[in-house]
Amino acid sequence: MWMVAEDESDIRNLLTMMIQVWGHHPVAYENGQKVWDWLDEVEAQRAQTVPELVLMDIRMPGKKGNELANRMRTIPALQDVPIVLMTAFSLSETEREQMRRQDGVDQIISKPLPDFDELRKLLNEIQHKKASSDRDTAQPS
Repeated sequence: MWMVAEDESDIRNLLTMMIQVWGHHPVAYENGQKVWDWLDEVEAQRAQTVPELVLMDIRMPGKKGNELANRMRTIPALQDVPIVLMTAFSLSETEREQMRRQDGVDQIISKPLPDFDELRKLLNEIQHKKASSDRDTAQPS
């Protein structure tokens, strides 16, 4: 399952369709508050599954993507899930680094998004890299 959180319905619908075409099960949320409510379910251990990858807009109604990422990193079941944020706004390298370091974001991509083949390749690479680094840190020295 791949999770998408995007308030623009056209983008959200397109992403969920492409994720399905790529062979994953998409779960979509239209705002940050709905993701926050879902995180309550995960923390209460009432959520059935957790995503293999999270793709969220930064600026959404309710909660922002980086706030959600920050909370996700405090939940054991979500600590190793790759988190990718999307934004149409230009961010400084300092802002990007802060989101990576403080909020646990793995990657930030700019809108307009890359074409779908490039996006699929990028997301798969992020997922693979995260899985590899988690295995490396789990290995005893």
